[in-house]
Amino acid sequence: MAGIVRMGLRAAVGLAWLNASGAWAQAPAPALPVAQAFENYSQQDAHEKLFLHLDRSLYVGGDIMWFKLYAVAGSRHQPLPLSKVAYVEVLDAKQRPVLQGKIELKQAAGHGSFQLPATLASGRYTVRAYTNWMKNFGPEYYFHSTVTVVNTFAERLPAAADSAGIDVQFFPEGGNLVKGLPSKVGFKVADKTGRGLDAEGVLLDPQNKVVARFKTLKFGMGRFAFTPTEAGKAYTAVVKLPGQQTVTSQAPAVNEQGYVLSLDDAGPNQVSLSVRASGPAAASGPVYVLGHAGQQAFVATSLPLANSQGQLLLDKSRLPEGVLHFTAFDAQQRPVCERLYFQRPKAQLSISAAADRRQYGTRDKVSLSLRTNDGTGAEAPANLSVAVYRLDSLATRAATAADISSYLWLTSDLPGVIENPGYYLRDSSAEADEAADNLMLTQGWRRFSWDKVLAGGPLPRPYVPEFNGHLVQGRVFNKHTNQPAAQIPAYLAAPGVPVRMYSSLSDANGAVHFEVRDLYGPKNLVLQTNTRQDSIYRFEIHNPFSAVFVPRPAPGLALPELYRPELTQRHLQMQAQNAYFRKPLSAFAQPLADSVSLYGKASELYRLDDYTRFKVMEEVMREYVPGVQVRLRKDGFHFMVVDKVSGAYFDDDPMVLLDGVPFFDINRVMKMDPLKIKTLEVMDGRFMQAGLMYSGIVSYTTYKGDLAGYRPDARALVQEYEGLQWEREFYSPRYATAQQQQSRLPDLRNLLYWNPQVLTSSASGQQLEFYTSDEAGKYVVVVQGLADSGLAGSRSFTFEVKASGVAQAR
Repeated sequence: MAGIVRMGLRAAVGLAWLNASGAWAQAPAPALPVAQAFENYSQQDAHEKLFLHLDRSLYVGGDIMWFKLYAVAGSRHQPLPLSKVAYVEVLDAKQRPVLQGKIELKQAAGHGSFQLPATLASGRYTVRAYTNWMKNFGPEYYFHSTVTVVNTFAERLPAAADSAGIDVQFFPEGGNLVKGLPSKVGFKVADKTGRGLDAEGVLLDPQNKVVARFKTLKFGMGRFAFTPTEAGKAYTAVVKLPGQQTVTSQAPAVNEQGYVLSLDDAGPNQVSLSVRASGPAAASGPVYVLGHAGQQAFVATSLPLANSQGQLLLDKSRLPEGVLHFTAFDAQQRPVCERLYFQRPKAQLSISAAADRRQYGTRDKVSLSLRTNDGTGAEAPANLSVAVYRLDSLATRAATAADISSYLWLTSDLPGVIENPGYYLRDSSAEADEAADNLMLTQGWRRFSWDKVLAGGPLPRPYVPEFNGHLVQGRVFNKHTNQPAAQIPAYLAAPGVPVRMYSSLSDANGAVHFEVRDLYGPKNLVLQTNTRQDSIYRFEIHNPFSAVFVPRPAPGLALPELYRPELTQRHLQMQAQNAYFRKPLSAFAQPLADSVSLYGKASELYRLDDYTRFKVMEEVMREYVPGVQVRLRKDGFHFMVVDKVSGAYFDDDPMVLLDGVPFFDINRVMKMDPLKIKTLEVMDGRFMQAGLMYSGIVSYTTYKGDLAGYRPDARALVQEYEGLQWEREFYSPRYATAQQQQSRLPDLRNLLYWNPQVLTSSASGQQLEFYTSDEAGKYVVVVQGLADSGLAGSRSFTFEVKASGVAQAR
């Protein structure tokens, strides 16, 4: 008989254990090394996820793509205000970025937009999103979604892509096939774009005898059971597809000895986890089983093997929700088997969304009512995003847009592309349960390596969270040796008002880090050291976007000629929008930026227009600025700022800034035309920034904050740099008056409404209003959102727009 352990699951943070009598006991000290190592790892690894709600999944060249970002904790999906910046990219089929943006996150949410180039080629594109912290865990962990772009300027429609290649893969449950041990094998049959195919087939032993038959259940996936009897010899699968096409594929190799892990339902309320062993493994001692979900362990126990088999019975009602990982370790703490299990979440954010009517005329007002609850009827305030767009034949051919619930619970924890992930959450039938388990068999994955977890110690994390704002990072090199230079002061500035300058001391690898504030839009960054002291160094500024990519199937885009009328209409819509509404579509909201300079309120402030104007800077400094002494030495001019503490003057030059850019050569400052200077500020006393000390600050500001034609030192690095994206304002015409109704400007909007910041309260929900366009047809309302509790949900419904008499006359 197999050794059977019956146990519940831990409900609190501390791991629970089963003692020899079968009763619950607190974990002994020291704890199980595997469990303790995993807990230590989890404490160092803040699990962050991003979800991106796109306004649509199909665009034409020239359209604006709108999106909303949700940042959540990986364990329970509550909003996680860890990072203040997200990186969003649009990639072509060859993984080349065609659009990139840095999006500001506030309270774990952010929103932005991309203007798609009118010349963008037709095809499928990938939109991906991540934070700087997420770059530590690889691109598999980033958010990915597929969108379709059609270039309506092209004369020829996109031709059908060749998807004839067939990919057949087999996945032994737990990872191993072992001679003499019964096993389940998951399989997947797909074309080269990753789309699952219906198929059936047989498994042949080395003597070409049929040992198993199989058939796909859903999305090209299925399973079969068999007991391999020969090791080191090939088992062959013969797969038949519709149309009588036959594919032959090799099954995974069979080991002479080892472990096999299996998960099975043991009645309506229990799950059975079994481990079987063969050969020396069967006599090597117990196995250890660790179960975890969302970086949190929920079971850890020693499982004795009786007659080479051990069984663990788990209470389904106490299992965590989502994708669960079970790993078996041998007596030497080496991982030998792993299996995933999906526990469908019981509760989701329930969104009640309804329009005031089912049918509208053109240029008609639509009123939406939104409420949210926790699924039991109790109100649940939530942060929502809403899109309303026209459903034409092109939109129905686009890839299904991701929904927040299925992404957070399923897609984000599995590799690759999952067909229709929402199916696994919406459908609770026995077939859906089996299909979900097939998915777990064929797409297993974890975010970490057990070798690193078990090794213990601090984990290498080269990418730090951007807690307070965007991090501009770079490196200092010695020009002569081309080696990184350590302990070199570096100064970063973006000319402008208010004055912003940042400093950093290079580390042992020459790296410098600057936590910048209010850096929006295109800028020219100036990075330098004190060129009067250090003139042998050069700099580079790193690209903050990830340079690693995960292979993803690229489904081809084929549009038959029958779609030509829709494409023509889309082309007219885009052209009309850009021709008649270019100005409102290009409006950007100004962020609420801090207007205080880096040194706060200046000790002395001089508005030079209030004084008699001199044409020489030396006269200005000597006549108007008593807090700064001008000295002429052998090497030229020097400034001395008074120390407000002692009343004496500092011996060293202060930090001198022009529009925030350091100028270390006072001789260059004295040659400036004072008529180009608007204000002069002096900070007396010492000033410390990032570990660097300045003997006061003298700051000049030009009228436009653009250096007024003066250039930084020739040895400084001046580089174009895109800051945080400006927030584009969504434009939607209003037709509240008769005059507005009679406007002769054509309104051919396909996207009627986009609102990324809809907040529902426990008291009244939310009411939204917008107007229809001149385009009749069926429109869909898509609402996605997240509650503070971590409940996520989505809702969609449609309404009709009929051509009105006014629209027909126009």
